[in-house]
Amino acid sequence: MRRPCRHYLLVPLLALALLPGAALAERIKDIASVAGVRSNQLVGYGLVVGLVGSGDQTSQTPFTTQSLRNFLAEFDVFVPPGTNLQLQNVAAVSVHAELPPFAKPGQQIDITVSSVGNAKSLRGGSLLLTPLKGADGNIYALAQGSLVVGGLAASGADGSQIVVNVPSSGRIPAGAIVERVLPDPFGESGFVTLNLHTADFTSAERMSAEINRTFGEGIARPLDASSVQVRSPQSAAQRVGFLASLENLEIEPGDAPARVIVNSRSGTVVISSFVRVRPAAVSHGNLTVTISEEPLVSQPEAFGQGRTVATTDSEIDVDRDDNRMFLFDPGVGLDEIVRAVNRVGASPSDLIAILEALKQAGALRAQLVVI
Repeated sequence: MRRPCRHYLLVPLLALALLPGAALAERIKDIASVAGVRSNQLVGYGLVVGLVGSGDQTSQTPFTTQSLRNFLAEFDVFVPPGTNLQLQNVAAVSVHAELPPFAKPGQQIDITVSSVGNAKSLRGGSLLLTPLKGADGNIYALAQGSLVVGGLAASGADGSQIVVNVPSSGRIPAGAIVERVLPDPFGESGFVTLNLHTADFTSAERMSAEINRTFGEGIARPLDASSVQVRSPQSAAQRVGFLASLENLEIEPGDAPARVIVNSRSGTVVISSFVRVRPAAVSHGNLTVTISEEPLVSQPEAFGQGRTVATTDSEIDVDRDDNRMFLFDPGVGLDEIVRAVNRVGASPSDLIAILEALKQAGALRAQLVVI
């Protein structure tokens, strides 16, 4: 049996990379961020009530019962010790959110609610008032509201069930109100630092040069491959206007390093435009071994002393692809690599083996990343 060939169609994904001079200018705000202007993670623990029998099984989640007792005690409702609470409509949940920079008290943020017990579904539930804390332990927001759950779960008496998406997690749009102001990320210094999303010495140097060309020599200086320090006005109002103009400046980032990325599960291959191959000869072939077995019955002759037995007839077939060796000339670029890969019809595992062999032979002038 011949194994069907799988061809990699790399050209559509990399068309821009094949064009000379295809590098485009990008805004500073798209490739860098201001140091200190960042989001902060918030987390909390609370209770979701109003479920239709899909809450926690309290025999297995005692913390749900404890949480409800503490909640009721806040309203002077005390449950007698030893009372067996059956809380099928209550679920213990974790609540997390992202506090954006410059958030002010009274503003609302989205939150995500997830079950921490064995609740089957949070559909139709409402989150009780839950404080959200930061990494420093301070409360920065208060969350409450009705959940929006995109999943669905249903089960029958015989044990059959169906689950669509994830019913044990949901969101509350604008479900938390900010209560505390974050420290000013700008501080009192007369400098701001721009951090590149991808460290690159060329990009840092070009960014510094463009800022100096626009605002005056000595305004910016690169600190390293990922940071550029910029002198800014002391006044907060002037600083906002200065950064508004600065972040819209356009520069041409440095070219990415030569890299080949192979996803062995999906068969996706991405090759950067600077990948080069030194002189090398590559041979690609497949060996397929097929073993087929057919059951047979062996019977003795008439009036014989033997007995009837079942046997197996095995047949082994070896199929070898007759693929010729092909040669990479010196300085071969991306377009020739794409044509060679498509010509031999390499499968994901075969292509990885070819690239690794080229790398081991010192013929692949690029970083090989297999994910």
